[in-house]
Amino acid sequence: MAVETKEYRAEARFQRVSPQKARLVLDLIKGRGVQEALETARFTKKRIAPVIHKLLTSAVDNAKYVSGEHGVDLDVDNLYVKQALANEGPRMKRIRPAPMGRAYRYQRRLTHIVLSVAERDGGQTHLVTKVEEPETAAKSAKKTAANKAAPKAAKKTAAKKPVAKKPVAKKKAGK
Repeated sequence: MAVETKEYRAEARFQRVSPQKARLVLDLIKGRGVQEALETARFTKKRIAPVIHKLLTSAVDNAKYVSGEHGVDLDVDNLYVKQALANEGPRMKRIRPAPMGRAYRYQRRLTHIVLSVAERDGGQTHLVTKVEEPETAAKSAKKTAANKAAPKAAKKTAAKKPVAKKPVAKKKAGK
């Protein structure tokens, strides 16, 4: 039976930044530990970064509050950013003056940002790296060398065959 981990979330709606620009900062903190994510958001030089920092702090505070209300033991140092979304909000349509009495339409985009934090399992780490044994590395090196040689041999056999020339019919000499 799998133990379900509780998620704690916070939302910031109607932020005056495009979702694409907000995702640049959210992608930096997604999957990281809360402390590392707070430091990253604090020192990122984007206009939306302070809002994300404040939102992440709010999500951690929500986690503390809800776990206290329900009597659940929560290790704040074990929290990580499980989900970080920037969804598109409503667009504000605006008009800009253009030459010769014309007008250009443009849109101001708004964003709904959703952050959720969860407690990491005790033995699970967020970065898993695969280390090959020396014998396996040697075998894989031989395989790659064989794979590099194989396409060259295939190219030689697939070379164009010379086309047989058709006999040219001689023209009859005219009188």
